[in-house]
Amino acid sequence: MRTGSKTRHIGRCLELAILLEVSAHKPGNVSVVTNFEKTFYDHFLASAVAVGSSFEIAAQKGIFVSQAKIDLTDVGVGQLVKRGVSDINAWQHGGNTLLGAVILLSPIAVAAGMVSAMGDFDIQCLRKNLKRIVESTTPRDAVNMYAAIEMANPSGLGKAPALDINDPASLKKILHDNISLYDVFKIAEQYDTICSEWIHNYPITFDLAYPSLAKQLQDKSDPSDAIVQTFLEVLAKVPDTFIARKTGIDKSREISLRARQILDFGGIETPVGKESLSEFDRELRESSNLLNPGTTADILAAALALCVLNGYRP
Repeated sequence: MRTGSKTRHIGRCLELAILLEVSAHKPGNVSVVTNFEKTFYDHFLASAVAVGSSFEIAAQKGIFVSQAKIDLTDVGVGQLVKRGVSDINAWQHGGNTLLGAVILLSPIAVAAGMVSAMGDFDIQCLRKNLKRIVESTTPRDAVNMYAAIEMANPSGLGKAPALDINDPASLKKILHDNISLYDVFKIAEQYDTICSEWIHNYPITFDLAYPSLAKQLQDKSDPSDAIVQTFLEVLAKVPDTFIARKTGIDKSREISLRARQILDFGGIETPVGKESLSEFDRELRESSNLLNPGTTADILAAALALCVLNGYRP
């Protein structure tokens, strides 16, 4: 496979992962049958298509690293995320749709490019490369990530205890003190699962979501059912930090307990589980999106990316 074909392949894999994730009727999320007041399913479709070219560029950077044409510090993950958010904003008017997913998937695209340059896809090799990529980020990556977050304007951002994005002095301190994006995410990992995934080499994605999802996709004829069941499994074990930032950790833990109860009823696989899931979905939507498990959805997008890169096709 030529370089251009490899980068297009990786971009399409990640684009498909996002499309599959958003289409599944997950509780409290936008899906093919549910919308928010100002953010619709169509906005996510447009976003998925718009960000594909950014993933291709990320994959190309990974190939260049493997060919020793650039150093890992020259990958520019922050710039890749910023470009992805800019492209998304240019193609839809529904607000922030994929910021968390793009932050998780951009390093995956780079790592996939590095793996593709070496031969057949290998998920463990990809994970090792991910660690190298995020640990090689620079202060310039941090500045670009701040710009990307500001462009996306996510809800529930809150105030950080240090290097707060809303504080103009943060960027000056990052550059003056030579603070990398990895270091910034170290500060944020305690209250943001996506940052924690970066710092700890994607444990929820690789060790929980991916193996469960791969099995569910193999066992079920409907990928949406597989995605929803895995979504519940992740949410049951990992309180959603998007909810926690907006309503507090106790509420987030309560939501996780509800997901656990639905799984105990059989989840998507039993009539009582499905009924309980529908009720759960209604409860989450009654709160003006304050109880949207958005971080869990981002984790599922990353796990789906691994599945698709590893050969899954719906």
